[in-house]
Amino acid sequence: MPQRLHIALFDLDHTLLPIDSDYTWTTYTNAMGWTRPEEVEQQNEVFFAQYKAGTLDMNDYVRFVTQPVRDFSPQQLQATLQRYVQEYIVPHIRPEALELLAQHRAAGETLVMTTATNRLIGGAVGQHLGFAGDHILSTELQFRDDGRITGDVAGEPNLREGKVHNFGHWLAARGLGYADVHITFYSDSMNDLPLLEKADVPVATNPDDALRAVAQQRGWRVLDLFETIA
Repeated sequence: MPQRLHIALFDLDHTLLPIDSDYTWTTYTNAMGWTRPEEVEQQNEVFFAQYKAGTLDMNDYVRFVTQPVRDFSPQQLQATLQRYVQEYIVPHIRPEALELLAQHRAAGETLVMTTATNRLIGGAVGQHLGFAGDHILSTELQFRDDGRITGDVAGEPNLREGKVHNFGHWLAARGLGYADVHITFYSDSMNDLPLLEKADVPVATNPDDALRAVAQQRGWRVLDLFETIA
């Protein structure tokens, strides 16, 4: 029987980063004067409560976070993302996370990132962390013919059961199924429970209270990599 491919699978926000990259994105758009801080804060609180409750509609959320840059050309988007990553993400990248990634690379495992964050943000942050572009699974966006964002989600949002669906498609595109791989999956959130249950080694990483309780009940590894920031 052939040996299974070992995959180290990582969530992003509050798992590899101590922050929420979507929330930090709105901090950036506020600082640039593209959004109104009070309105954004109120809406963020609503969306975060929905996320914690497992009821977030990613279509609504994607329209919210992409609204300030929908008229940007591809060149403007690229410059905006570079500035965002350098000024708002890089200061929060922790050595503990980089060391964890390095350990799995050194073991010869295939590294994949899966995040509910949209492709615009998740792709830029994931590549900065060293993930190959085609090894980053995110909530995909629709683009107009001129390369501008429409504000709509393309395909299945990469959230809850959507992460299982999209990772399954990622495997199938490589001629693989869940039975062909050995998965170690790091995540902080109960929203990722469907995919954690598919993993051979689920690791509750900087977990929220609900996931910590599940992990302890089921005997899963709990990894407190660092303190997270809301």
